Amino acid sequence: MQTMRRNRLYWATPLLGVFIGLAYLAAFWLGGRPGDGVIGLIVMLAFTGALMLLGRRSETVQGLLDHRDERITGMDLKATAVTAVAMILAVLVGFVVDIAHGGSGEPFAAIGAIGGLAYLCALLFFRLRR
Repeated sequence: MQTMRRNRLYWATPLLGVFIGLAYLAAFWLGGRPGDGVIGLIVMLAFTGALMLLGRRSETVQGLLDHRDERITGMDLKATAVTAVAMILAVLVGFVVDIAHGGSGEPFAAIGAIGGLAYLCALLFFRLRR
């Protein structure tokens, strides 16, 4: 049973990459730019393929794919937190710059609100879970 769970975890990331590539294809196609959709799909398939190949040679990539190594999983969590801070700063700066140029700041405000709500929900979830 444990092997089956590991196998599903291993394939989750590559399958997500393929799904995102197909979503790019569909979105661009609906937007009247099917050529860009094909390029987006090819980029995601190439990235996913490279990830799979690197997973055979790199302990770090293998650990990120199968989630068995707690040390690598911890590094992934920290890297995700750093990425979140960078994205939060980008949204805040984008909001201020858009407002300064006479815009409404709307796209940035919406992204910031979604991020803030997600944070509060996650915080509440993890607090009640303990």
